[in-house]
Amino acid sequence: MSGTEKSLDRPVRIRRMTKADIHGVWEVEKLCFPDPWSREAFEAELSGLNPTVYFVAEAENGTICGYMGVWHILDEGHITNVAVRPDCRRLGIGRQLVEAVLADGHQKGIYNFTLEVRVSNEAARALYRELGFEPAGVRKRYYSDGEDALIMWLTEKLPVL
Repeated sequence: MSGTEKSLDRPVRIRRMTKADIHGVWEVEKLCFPDPWSREAFEAELSGLNPTVYFVAEAENGTICGYMGVWHILDEGHITNVAVRPDCRRLGIGRQLVEAVLADGHQKGIYNFTLEVRVSNEAARALYRELGFEPAGVRKRYYSDGEDALIMWLTEKLPVL
């Protein structure tokens, strides 16, 4: 845990997202993003048509505090979304979600992951750097408001058998 995070005084359980979680995930999405994905987009992600994996961070009271999604494309993971409710931030939940996605990918033989992050999102960029992601380029005007995205990659060595 970095020195800027609070201790996790509200434990969460990291688990795979189910269709029953869509409403809670969509609520997080609306709180976190100016141009949120629709409920239908999350339903499509869980439809099984694409090789996607989503995790949620669920509080003891059942509230969805955050979520994260990744597409498995051949031997790479493309992280699509990471979001934590504003009132649950700086508790280590984002780190737990990323670590769960990476561990799940490793079990499937995926050791290379990529993502885009807003250039202005210094907290997320710092977390990704701490977890081994490195900047690899910029997507100009990537977001609907015109902000650039920093492309980051985590390239891990395959385990020696």
